[in-house]
Amino acid sequence: MDATTSHAKWAGMKIAYLASRVTLPGSDIRRSDAFEHDYMMNALVPAFAAQGMTLIDISWDDEEADWASFDAAVIGTTWDYWDRMDEFLATLERIGQQTRLFNPPELVRWNIRKTYLRHLEAKGAELIPTLWLDSVTRKDVESAFDLLGSDDLVFKRQVGAGAKDQHRLTRGGPVPDMPHAMMAQPFMKMIQDEGEISFIFIDGEFSHALVKRAALGDYRIQSAYGGSEQTLTPSTADLASAQAVIATMEAVPLYGRVDMLRAPEGNLLLMELELIEPYLYPIEGPNLGTKMASAIARRMRPESLGLHTQLT
Repeated sequence: MDATTSHAKWAGMKIAYLASRVTLPGSDIRRSDAFEHDYMMNALVPAFAAQGMTLIDISWDDEEADWASFDAAVIGTTWDYWDRMDEFLATLERIGQQTRLFNPPELVRWNIRKTYLRHLEAKGAELIPTLWLDSVTRKDVESAFDLLGSDDLVFKRQVGAGAKDQHRLTRGGPVPDMPHAMMAQPFMKMIQDEGEISFIFIDGEFSHALVKRAALGDYRIQSAYGGSEQTLTPSTADLASAQAVIATMEAVPLYGRVDMLRAPEGNLLLMELELIEPYLYPIEGPNLGTKMASAIARRMRPESLGLHTQLT
């Protein structure tokens, strides 16, 4: 199919890009890192237009949204869902009943709690040693240092993103209030030395990779904390490690980001498989927009409409 035929085939198709009130332009509560939303729209809008599709950013909780008027919806910068998880999941379920949603609700439900990592570990993924805590007391924290064999631990929310409510604690130090279910892991200095390596996959195919580094004196690699990114050409072995994670999926997600950290032995350990609302780093992957638009077009073909992701 040439470009002209492709444009004609999808002309008039309208796609929703699910954002949030903290990322949409003009919002009075916009996050400091919401420029990443702008980068995504700058990459996606012209690429979708080249396929004859119109991409419109809209908050996932917009009560006036007519989701049935969209031919599909893509979860984008919904970066406030972790404190409203039930509302978020219920809304995605409704959206998924009125239009095609990528990634689909059942995949989001599986991926929204970081306990999905145990599912991947059972399939062979190598993880950082992790302690799962449904509630956190001072005694739990003190025990975690012994159980994980480290005097330097990082506590993360089981439902969360962007290092929100994340704590790096040392043995004997103060213990903050942690009202959420958490996961605890030994702090790995490699996050400050080499950085976190991210692999972007579109429709199961590798798109691009990058390394994310923390600002001097910090360990959090997110841009909100001064983190920076650099394009990376991964080694064959490193790419194979990321591909192996994607290969564990029983159905191919439209998009996914595999975040990994190098172990002292040199192999890569899985930190996250982000399938809900990951930033996909279009600056480091200049062909991202074209790949996403093409993947959506493929999935909107009639023969694809009956396919659903199933996870156990």
